[in-house]
Amino acid sequence: MQMAVVNLNPGQTVYCEAGKFLFKTTNVTMETRLSGPPGAGQQQGGAGSGGMGGMLRQAMGTAMQVGQRALAGESLAFQYFTSQGGEGTVGFAGVLPGEMRALELDGTRAWFAEKDAFVAAESSVQFGIAFQGGRTGMSGGEGFVLEKFTGHGTVIIAGAGNFIDLNPADFGGRIEVDTGCLVAFEEGVQYGVQRIGGLNRQGLMNAVFGGEGLSLATLEGNGRVILQSLTIESLANALKKAQGGDKQGPTGGMFSTHAG
Repeated sequence: MQMAVVNLNPGQTVYCEAGKFLFKTTNVTMETRLSGPPGAGQQQGGAGSGGMGGMLRQAMGTAMQVGQRALAGESLAFQYFTSQGGEGTVGFAGVLPGEMRALELDGTRAWFAEKDAFVAAESSVQFGIAFQGGRTGMSGGEGFVLEKFTGHGTVIIAGAGNFIDLNPADFGGRIEVDTGCLVAFEEGVQYGVQRIGGLNRQGLMNAVFGGEGLSLATLEGNGRVILQSLTIESLANALKKAQGGDKQGPTGGMFSTHAG
């Protein structure tokens, strides 16, 4: 399992999702907030926030962001780390064994990430929630909620297993992906969710015996797409199978005997 060790210049700030922090040096302060970093041209309270009107808008923005994160099933808080009086160091990690990737945003293209992929980002990167996938995604819960990153700076994401980078433009402009394998993609790629064959015989065979469910993610256009080789569902199934392994006989449990 990989981790990211971030060196901060004096006064530099990074933020992470609650639960992704590992360690820090003593000169790095930690603050927990309910909101992500302010957008371009905004300030965190104080001068430039527009008095009472600005404070009200900021409070409403925070409440909206908290509501979106609650709907997405995410942690409601962010943790902010700022180096004071010299260089500092902070360590972060994802929640599953796998790879990490640093995405560099230059302000021209946003990045969209699966809701569990985000680890940490510079304070110059804005965080948001994007709802995509259409009716199929909403009804199936497949890829309906994505996290959106804009601005300038570095975003660190994590996934399970190994990463592979693809561009739909290299494959006729469209690829179809198991919804659990998608980690992130950049703006310019259109994301959707489609059913596999509908509720016909082959569609039900795919869902029941193929382990693919009834939906696939579709990615179209020209841009980077990052996939992971391991899904949470497959990892959970493997662990469940392993937990019952000691109760199985040499024939895989068909003729197993149990004491008592």
